[in-house]
Amino acid sequence: MSIEQKSKAMTFPRLGRLIIIVFAIAFIIVGARAYQLYHYVFDANVRMDYVLLIKDSTTYDQLVQQLQEDEVLDNYKAFRWVSKKKNFRHKIKPGRYELQKDMTTNALVNKLRSRAQDPVDVVFNNVRLKEDLAGKVSKYIWADSTSIIKLFSDTDQIEEWGFNSETFRSMFIPNTYEMYWTTEAHEFAERMNEEYYRFWNVERKEKAEAMNLSPAEVTTLASIVEQETAKRDEMPRVAGLYINRLNRGILLQADPTVKYALGDFGIKRVLNKHLEIDSPYNTYKYAGLPPGPISFPSISAIDAVLHHEDNNFIYMCAKEDFSGYHNFAATLTQHNRNAAKYRAALDKNKIYK
Repeated sequence: MSIEQKSKAMTFPRLGRLIIIVFAIAFIIVGARAYQLYHYVFDANVRMDYVLLIKDSTTYDQLVQQLQEDEVLDNYKAFRWVSKKKNFRHKIKPGRYELQKDMTTNALVNKLRSRAQDPVDVVFNNVRLKEDLAGKVSKYIWADSTSIIKLFSDTDQIEEWGFNSETFRSMFIPNTYEMYWTTEAHEFAERMNEEYYRFWNVERKEKAEAMNLSPAEVTTLASIVEQETAKRDEMPRVAGLYINRLNRGILLQADPTVKYALGDFGIKRVLNKHLEIDSPYNTYKYAGLPPGPISFPSISAIDAVLHHEDNNFIYMCAKEDFSGYHNFAATLTQHNRNAAKYRAALDKNKIYK
């Protein structure tokens, strides 16, 4: 073999080894990168349970900054890379998202880009005025209190739903409702309208009709009953008393309606001067039920009216022990005795207004 041939034979093995080495290095690099990207996608990345609120105007960079400030993720490079690959950067959608500890980056980005919102329990009870309702509900959903209050002045929509400005309060039945955080005021009202007609099923409507009352009137009476007593076990008895008064054409003379008419709910002792206010809500002046509810009564109060106690009472007076319960009477003589005991207790405790 010539020298030239030997030189060529030696060159090819060297070139082959070089190619193998290059390919081996490239394979290692690619494998390392693939390993890294695999872990970017499928490794647990969320450090804790966290509720992420994305507003309508939130940008991708603002979202990342929010996650960083709250120290939500372990690997932000992974989040950025997966976000880019899944084109999430340009698909930011508002909503409320519950992130679970150890959620993978892939699951996180999929959840956010698909707008798989998690609902929130909207809870409102012990509500007296529309401002109270708006304040409580706006803590849970997108709609602010001002937009919720405005619902009560939209007369056309109110009439379309079957109410008037006075009875509209009866559409909002206190309870716990599952909604999305992004719920607007009109969407909240539409949901309440649906819940109202779901609540007033055939059975409840039949009971109301048997009492010669509409659902709105039952709700109005329930609002009085609930303001008269905080004791749930006493509500059916109080309701029975007021049904007796309605059926006999006797003025309801319910102190809570006077407080509502005055707009002063801090009054502990209703005086004669208070009874002079000229308002359709003053049941000491005007017969029958007031034009609408004086609060947003609970389901318990509404059902207490529908299942009221059959009694012969037409008078009631707070018990002198301030327990929250009442003394009931069928005659004025007995009522006067009860009232005298209560007035004496007020005087003893120096409660004059």
